Amino acid sequence: MEKIYKLDDWRALKVKHTVEIGDESEETKTLLIEFKKRRKVLSTWEGFKVVKYVANTSIPVPFWDKVHNYRGYREMVLRKIGVREEDIALLSTGADMDNLAIAKEEFDEFYVVAFTTAGAKYNAVRLGDEESDYIEKDFKTYRIVDGKISGGKKVGTVNIILITNANLTDGAMARSIITVTEAKTNAFQELDIRSTKHPELQATGTGTDNVIVVKGYGRGVQYTGGHTKIGEMMAKVVKRSVREALIKQDKLDV
Repeated sequence: MEKIYKLDDWRALKVKHTVEIGDESEETKTLLIEFKKRRKVLSTWEGFKVVKYVANTSIPVPFWDKVHNYRGYREMVLRKIGVREEDIALLSTGADMDNLAIAKEEFDEFYVVAFTTAGAKYNAVRLGDEESDYIEKDFKTYRIVDGKISGGKKVGTVNIILITNANLTDGAMARSIITVTEAKTNAFQELDIRSTKHPELQATGTGTDNVIVVKGYGRGVQYTGGHTKIGEMMAKVVKRSVREALIKQDKLDV
């Protein structure tokens, strides 16, 4: 267990452990952020939760095409890191956790910290200009090939965990997703990341990006748009960390 960051009443750790599928076993790492006091979070994967931990786990490369039962895989990861489902908001990625990027901004009494992993080689997209590859039915995902449904999936994602000491309203937490997304796209544009299927198009992200926003217990904030200082801080840490994570993971020559 490697301590990588500490601030106020919380700390960030990289937890090294194994994961198994069938008879195969691989080593991996999970970013685990622990709070002394439970915090309300908004996850684009799980919605609103009040948790003691937020985390981002790395799926090893040999398992990229083998995680067919994600719920079971997730339960295994939670057992490995010793955390109960009700205590955590968890994301997963194909990116190497050693390519994690961390960025911080401060102003007056507020701070915002972003923990980001990113990879865009295999499923970068330009939303609004491309057809999707997948359809979900009753929480099962199927791939669309030549207009027909089949199996299979791709791996590649941008995961952002955003932590602030600001006491965000639910609306402010929801609005921050827009701010985060715009800043992420800014980083993609600056690095000229191209759509995987249509390289003539500049990508806006990948098809599997996720965000967790963690509110604090400081002064109240109800708006996180681009005209506000807290919105500016969020955007800056996201852009900086997404850019760094993409350069590390995809070995970009910039």
